[in-house]
Amino acid sequence: MMQPMRLDQIVVDCLDPARLVRFWAALLGGEPVERELGWAHVAPPGWPRMSFQPVPEPKSLKNRLHLDIEVDDVGEATARATALGATAQGDLQTDEQGSFQVLLDPAGNEFCFVRPNPNRP
Repeated sequence: MMQPMRLDQIVVDCLDPARLVRFWAALLGGEPVERELGWAHVAPPGWPRMSFQPVPEPKSLKNRLHLDIEVDDVGEATARATALGATAQGDLQTDEQGSFQVLLDPAGNEFCFVRPNPNRP
């Protein structure tokens, strides 16, 4: 019988892994590690490792997958992320599921800060 699968790491293609790993380490915690061949990674507490793989081309399209990061205060988290180099996209959105803010990391990768509605179905 096949063993259950588990997420080992999240890998992000980028032009400057060293810069991106420092952003994510500052945002989520953990120590940025630069590796051979331009790779870098961080193991934020409570998260799978995030690895950054060097590629020769810049990001050009919307991500097909992004991170939703639960926070206690979306506005405070957004202010902290933008101080580290992220860019907020649009306004805070709220619906029956809760609130979220779309941001771009310094390489243009989308991610969201979310505050779920405690009464969501």
